[in-house]
Amino acid sequence: MTTAATRPSDRRVSPVFLGILAVSAVTGWATWTGFAAEPGLAVFLFVTSAWVVSLCLHEYAHARTALHGGDISVGAKGYLTLNPMKYTHALLSVVLPVVFVIMGGIGLPGGAVFIERGRIRGRWKHSLISAAGPLTNVLFAVVCTAPFWLGAVDGVPPAFRFALAFLALLQVTAAILNFLPVPGLDGYGVIEPWLPYGVRRQVEPFAPFGLLFVFALLWVPSVNGVFFDAVDGLLGCLGIDELDTYCGFDLFRFWRGPDEFCGV
Repeated sequence: MTTAATRPSDRRVSPVFLGILAVSAVTGWATWTGFAAEPGLAVFLFVTSAWVVSLCLHEYAHARTALHGGDISVGAKGYLTLNPMKYTHALLSVVLPVVFVIMGGIGLPGGAVFIERGRIRGRWKHSLISAAGPLTNVLFAVVCTAPFWLGAVDGVPPAFRFALAFLALLQVTAAILNFLPVPGLDGYGVIEPWLPYGVRRQVEPFAPFGLLFVFALLWVPSVNGVFFDAVDGLLGCLGIDELDTYCGFDLFRFWRGPDEFCGV
C-alpha cells in the first residue's frame, strides 16, 4: 500500500493530455473556419480528441475526490496528471470508448482509477467519489449544450454546430449510462456503500462484466430505441434538434461519405 504523500510532480499536467487538448483546439478551429477541404476528418478529430479530454477529466474527478477523501495514493499512481495512459489500460481507457462512439454513437467511459477504499472513512465519501466522474460528464454536457439553449447558434458554421451537438450527445449518454446502478459502473458505486455486506459480496464477481452487459443490451433494437428516444427528448429540451446530432454523427464517420441531407 502506498504511504507517500502526493508530490508536486504527481500533479503536473501530462504532456500527453496537453497534446490531446491541442488537437481538440486546432481541429475545432479547422471545423469552425472550414479550413479543412473535407470537414468530416476535422469533425472526427475534434470530437474524438474532445471526447478523450472528457474521459481524462472524468477519471481525474474520481481521483481528486478520492484524494480529498483520504486516499493519498492516487498521486503516486499518476491519476492527477490527466494522462489517459494512467487510467487502467490504454485499451480500456481510450480505444474501447472510441470504438463505442464509432460503432453506435454511444458515450461510455471505459477507464477507471483504482481507489484504496480502506483509506477512506464514511459512506458519503465513497458515494461522492463514484458520483464525481459522471457529474463531470454532466458539466461537460452543460457546456456543450449552452450555445443551443442560450440561442447563440445563429451564425455558427453548420459543421461546428453538428459536431458540438454530437459531442453533447456523447456526454449525455455517458452521464446517463454511468449513473445506472449496474455493477462496474459509477451508479452502482454510489449505492454500494449503503448495501448490506452480503449483497456486496454476491454482486462483486459481476462487476468486471457490467460495462459489456450494458453495451450488449443497447444493441437490442427495442432497448436502443427507448434509450435514444429518451436522450433525444432530453437534448430537445436543451435546444438540440435530432438533425443536429444525426449530421454530427454522419460527419464524424467521414469514411462513409457525406450525407447530402446535412448540407455540409
